[in-house]
Amino acid sequence: MTSERATDQRTIDLSRAERPAAALRITTTGSSHDQRVALRGRLDVSTVGDVRTCLHDLLGEGTGDLLVDVADVDVADATGLGVLVGAHRRAERLERHLVLVGVTPKLTRLLRLTRLHRILRVRVEAAAA
Repeated sequence: MTSERATDQRTIDLSRAERPAAALRITTTGSSHDQRVALRGRLDVSTVGDVRTCLHDLLGEGTGDLLVDVADVDVADATGLGVLVGAHRRAERLERHLVLVGVTPKLTRLLRLTRLHRILRVRVEAAAA
């Protein structure tokens, strides 16, 4: 059985000249029920506004799990964690799940230190062969 699904891909680059301190790229892929966001760069006070807007928009548009790939992200301050927790709470209100994928050992330690590993969903993906 073949299923045709519209796939949308958007990229937001926050390393523009007018915001030199902001160095984060947001790439979204998938359809309304198969959404994935890849964050690449520094997640801190200078970038969380755009990340929050993107996550909230995607949560409002779709259904099912929203996968957030954090393999290439550096959570630089508490606001970076806060935007993930806020999006998680919004997802729950919408009867959805925000799921972190590609969590690095450094981020895993940070989640454990802050006890956020008890709140945020983390999916361990199998390594590519």
